[in-house]
Amino acid sequence: MNIDSINNGIVIDHIKAGQGMKIYNFLNLGNLKCSVALISHANSHLMGKKDIIKIDSDLEVDLNALGYIDPEITINIIKDGVRVSKYHPEPPEKLTNIVFCKNPRCITSTEQELPHVFELVDRVKDEYRCIYCESKPKEID
Repeated sequence: MNIDSINNGIVIDHIKAGQGMKIYNFLNLGNLKCSVALISHANSHLMGKKDIIKIDSDLEVDLNALGYIDPEITINIIKDGVRVSKYHPEPPEKLTNIVFCKNPRCITSTEQELPHVFELVDRVKDEYRCIYCESKPKEID
């Protein structure tokens, strides 16, 4: 298998094996007009197996939201073929219109213009709750 290096873009590394497609869908990477590589179950000294996503373009998205999905991932920003920054996204204190309320009685189900807002209530468990009804969010596909 030959996956070229990227010149300007993003490498999302240390994704739990089998979870790369969830991030791919979450970021709507299938709609991009650039090269995107999803490497699944790659060998890793630290993790045994891992997934990696390489995006050969800059994204106009808040990658810190990935801290909600997996705070252990590593985000590498590449400029002119060189990694210029590397970080682990922290679970955000608040998620707005990133995940959605699963409670059919929540006001967000009837008032569609209201944003879906979830606050981090337990950092240890990475638990979020709807600010309107305190339900947990729907799972991300």
